[in-house]
Amino acid sequence: MSDKSRFFVCIMAGGSGERFWPMSRAAQPKHLLRLLSDRTLVEETVRRIGTAVPRKNIFVLTNQVQLAATRRALRGLIAPAQIIAEPAKRDTAPAASLATALVRARGGDDATLALLPADAFIADAATFSRQLRAALERAASSPAIVTVGIKPDHPATGFGYLEMGRTLAVGATGVIRAVKRFVEKPDAAKARSYVKSGRFSWNAGMFFWRVGTFVGEAERNAPELAAFIRGFPAQTTRAARYLSVNFPTLPKISVDYAIMEKARSVETLEAQFDWDDVGLWTALPKHLKGDAAGNATRGPVFTSEAKNNIAVSNGRTIALCGVSDLVVVETADAILVCHRDAVQDIKKLTQQLPKELL
Repeated sequence: MSDKSRFFVCIMAGGSGERFWPMSRAAQPKHLLRLLSDRTLVEETVRRIGTAVPRKNIFVLTNQVQLAATRRALRGLIAPAQIIAEPAKRDTAPAASLATALVRARGGDDATLALLPADAFIADAATFSRQLRAALERAASSPAIVTVGIKPDHPATGFGYLEMGRTLAVGATGVIRAVKRFVEKPDAAKARSYVKSGRFSWNAGMFFWRVGTFVGEAERNAPELAAFIRGFPAQTTRAARYLSVNFPTLPKISVDYAIMEKARSVETLEAQFDWDDVGLWTALPKHLKGDAAGNATRGPVFTSEAKNNIAVSNGRTIALCGVSDLVVVETADAILVCHRDAVQDIKKLTQQLPKELL
């Protein structure tokens, strides 16, 4: 077993969350919403880490607009200094590099970190924490980058996939398999073939690596990221200045493109826990109260001759009569009425809205 003090978790919490408008806004995106419980998704993410790593070894990466709200959401869980604002909007490769730099400054090249999204929904926190520790252990003792694969239960076109290769290890904490390749979001026909083959998992966007492993891959494939990590100062007072000057110069590129798809060795731990990306309003029915007509509701909602609707009230009463397949979301200053088949287009709708509603 590795020394737990050498393990770190970095959580990416800087998304815009336009698909959950009108509840999500620039200063309060999806991970800061109480969509499925009385806690925000980012708070749930921190709590489910459990004892896998010391609480002081958890860092949350957000942006300046969301910094105050993120610190409020995590008050009493981690120190404000552990919540760090990226000074410019980049992508996940720069975020991964910042996470690696923060951990390297505290634990050196032999420290191991998990990079997690802030906005997934996982109910089985105990199993997640156990597998989180197992993935960290694997990454600490292996030259590979480790991912988490989710067994698909339908041919989703909104997720990336991992094509899995040979089995490398089998244990109580899960099966580890080699990753043959990363696959971008497929069309419906390809997604069906992936699920039918049994060789593919959904890419949950969870990554684990030893600092030295990531730096080595960055030196081969994205040297500007490696240079940023190596130049990051250990002194906190100097780090803030370094971050503000150098982070905005990093390329806008995803960690999948920059590192993962080119890495020499990638492994996946097959998840034993439940997982939901909760990427659209239509993901909510499995988690909300439902009725015999297929309506999923939260808050004061009343229906008559209505079916298969999703209705979320944040205060005022919603009444649905004789309608079907709608998404209706009420907030203090806006109401969304959308057909269930059009939820992917909400992001386009927000481009037409006045700034005060974003």
